[in-house]
Formats: sequence, C-alpha cells, structure tokens
Amino acid sequence: MEKKMGSSQVLVVVAFLVAFHQNKQLIGDRGLLPCRVYLKSVQQHFQGQVGWDAVSYAPTILWLLDWSHMDSNLDALALLGLGISSFILVTGCANMVLMTALWVLYMSLVNVGQIWYSFVCSTCAALQKYGVRPWNLPFPNGSSEDGCAQTLELQRGAHLHPTGSRLPPVPGLIKIRGDQCWRDLTCMDFHYETQPVPNPMAYFLHRSPWWVHRFETLSNHFLELVVPFFVFLGRRMCILHGALQILFQVVLIVSGNLSFLNWLTIVPSISCFDDATLGFLFPSGPGSLKDRVLKTQEEEAREARPTPTYGCMVRQAANLALGVLVAWLSIPVVLNLLSPKQVMNSSFNPLRIVNTYGAFGSITRERTEVILQGTASPNASAPDAVWEDYEFKCKPGDLRRRPCLISPYHHRLDWLMWFAAFQTYEQHEWVIHLAGRLLANDAEVLSLLALNPFADKAAPRWIRGEHYRYKFSRPGGLHAADGKWWIRKRIGPYFPPLSLRNLKGYFRSREWPYPAPE
Repeated sequence: MEKKMGSSQVLVVVAFLVAFHQNKQLIGDRGLLPCRVYLKSVQQHFQGQVGWDAVSYAPTILWLLDWSHMDSNLDALALLGLGISSFILVTGCANMVLMTALWVLYMSLVNVGQIWYSFVCSTCAALQKYGVRPWNLPFPNGSSEDGCAQTLELQRGAHLHPTGSRLPPVPGLIKIRGDQCWRDLTCMDFHYETQPVPNPMAYFLHRSPWWVHRFETLSNHFLELVVPFFVFLGRRMCILHGALQILFQVVLIVSGNLSFLNWLTIVPSISCFDDATLGFLFPSGPGSLKDRVLKTQEEEAREARPTPTYGCMVRQAANLALGVLVAWLSIPVVLNLLSPKQVMNSSFNPLRIVNTYGAFGSITRERTEVILQGTASPNASAPDAVWEDYEFKCKPGDLRRRPCLISPYHHRLDWLMWFAAFQTYEQHEWVIHLAGRLLANDAEVLSLLALNPFADKAAPRWIRGEHYRYKFSRPGGLHAADGKWWIRKRIGPYFPPLSLRNLKGYFRSREWPYPAPE
C-alpha cells in the first residue's frame, strides 16, 4: 500500500498543479468556457432550481460558494488539493478523510471542467464525436497500515475491473471493435505522427520499418486482451503481469505525451509485486532493515493470530460495503462490455465511480493543425498584410521547433486544439472566444501560449485560423537538414479574419465576457 501511495500522490500533486495553473484561463470568470455559465445552464435545465437534481447532475462544491468570485473559488479548490496531496507525499501519512477530501476536491473541478477535463475522464469521445456544447445542453459529467489493509486479491481484481480504473481489457476491446486498422495491424503506421501531442521519440519511432509497426500493434492486443488475466494464474504469473504492464506503460510514456494516464496505470501494477519479489532491492545481512523485517515476520507467524479489534471489523465492513456498491454500479458497465455495440468513453453515474474508458479506439490517418495568425494591418484582405503565427506550448506549429516532452504534465488547451483541427470551429466555438481574447492581447489567455508575436506592440487588428496538414520530416532528409521537424501543406481557411468589433454580439449571445483591448 505504501508503494502505491507514494507513486500515486506524485500524480495527484501534478493534477492539482495543472488545475491551479490553467483553471482560471479555461473555466474562470474570464475563461474560454466559464464554469459559471455552465452551472447556470445546468440550473436552468432543472427549472432554475439548485436542488438535488442539479447537484446530482453536476456534483461540485461550487454550488455552495459565491459565483461572483469564481477565480478565487477555483484557486482555493486547487490549492487545498495541492496542499493535502503534498502533505501526504512528504509525510507518507494518509487516512480515509484526507483521501476522500482529495477525491471531492478534484471531482468538483472535473464536473465543471467541461471539455477541458474530458480527456482521461469518461465523456471524451462521445462529446467530441457529437459536438455537444455546454451552453446548449449540460452534460453529466489508500489507507493506513493497521493490520486491516485490503488484500492483494482485491487489488488484483481492481486491476482487471472494467470501471473507473480504466485498465485492460476494456481498452483492448474498444480498440479491436473500434477501428479496422487495429484488426489489420496498421494503426501504428499512423499513431506516432497523429497522436494529440507527439514527443521527440515519436518522430523517430514513426519511421520504423513496417514489420515493427505490425509487431507493436500485435503486442498491444496481447498486453491489453490476454495479459490482464495473468493475475488469476498464481504468484509468478501475477508478477509477470505486473512487469509486462509497467514495461508497456513506460514504452507509451516514452513515445508520447499522454498526460498522467499511463503513470496512473502503473500504480495498481505495483501491487503485483510482493516483498519477496522486491527484496533484492534492499541490503541484507545481520542488523539490516531487511533482516529486522524478516525476523519480525517470523515472530508474528509463531504467535497466535490476534483477535480483530473493533476498528478493524468496522473497516472490513466498510470495505465489503464499498465492494458491493462498486459491483452493483458495475452492472451496466459489464453489460456494455459484453454488448456488440459497446459504448466508448462513457460514465455511468455523475460521481464517475464506474465508467468505460479506452484511448485511441480510432486512429486518425492524417494530422491537421489549426494555426492562429494575427495582423496589425487595417485591411485583412490587403495583399501586403503581414500575418504572424501564435505558438502554443506543445502542439505543432513552428516547423523547426522540436516536439515537446512534458508527461505527466498536461497542457489542456493544446489537446483541445488537436480535436478542433479535425472538426470545425462551429463544433468548437471556444476557438472564436480564444481569437477574441488574442485580439485584446489578453494576458491571462496568452499565459497558455508559448509565443505572442504582438507582445511588444499594439494588439492585432485581425485574427484568422489557417488549416494545415502536418507530416514529420524525414530524419536525415532535405527538410531535416534545414532543421525542420515538420513539413506542412495549407488546406485552406479554418475561420475567416475576425476583428474584435465583429465579435461583440457573438460574445454577448454566449454570455462570454467581452474583452477590452489592452
């Protein structure tokens, strides 16, 4: 339990750190999708009442707080979660109260985070596929060691459980049912280049021989569809399962920036290794910590089994009740798993206790990017207008910029730009909000970008979106010799040139704060 506690708390710290750095810009008072507007839409959906229906539809502490200071509320939730998770990480002390508090705090953010928090949560693919927008319809969104810790069998079951753990074999089934390329073993021909945010290693892995890509795809099926059942085949097979899953997730971490998803998947795999397996990592010999632990275990084995305490029995009852609750909530998940029309990336209750999640059930064959450009020219259609590119922190833009390496950190805006690129701005109206904020040289939103070409001059008069097809350059080829990691070809306009004056009515109709030029 302690091994899992330390590794998981690092990721919890990262998650709250991401929230603190990005929430105000994305869902704050002047955010691209203000959560105040979202909560009002939920309230109106339920006849204007903040009753049980509204709260259960979008469970969040923010219902109880003052909405006129939403930035402060979001910062308070993120900082409180950051403080608690940091305390647990540093001290190693945790209990049910602290862990429940972290869950409540983060769920309070997720349930108002809208599309920004949909990537490794349950509703991602459904929302992106059908273009659901929050202003049209609201959408649902360890313990101390005292001799009563959960058994290894329960943790093994959780590793296979097709619910909130979002672990195999569910992702494997979603892949094999979702896209023909997973069945004909060609998905890896495209994945490295078209994934949301490629890293430097993806550039080189993309150019692997065809047979390597076939082996990668076949290995993925074996690891996600077969290996999970090793946990039931005895100690050695369980250890092999843990080792293979950790190796698999490390390969995924090395080959792409997939937020903290793969890191979280490693955490339950650690429980596959018992003390005897990991004993070689610690020094042995008389007087060593390992020697003292072994002697203590021998003494305890010789003694009669102590009578369970009242507190231990209460915890066992609580664990049993929780197991029954999860099993009951999992019935629709299992039915969905067995259905020939399996639904991808869906949550089955507003608390997100159970859900079905599988990354990359379908693979895009081409990479397209939206490049935002601004000009100070008074006439956007003038042939002498100079258009300058904005650069995001991680998504491809400048052809000579090396792909970033940020996992497990997460740039949420960059990911949404990936979705927006293979859809339209009508399906992602927040892109127009972003353009308006750039027209005002808004410092808050610009903090999410890597380069503002108008940083030392007046705000641009026009912003446009250009649509490009991106491909990796060939290592050692002509473009690589020019220092280019990417090559691109213009597809056409993504949205036409816009001025701030043109957007006033558009902003007011969606209750977005109209930005004043700085």
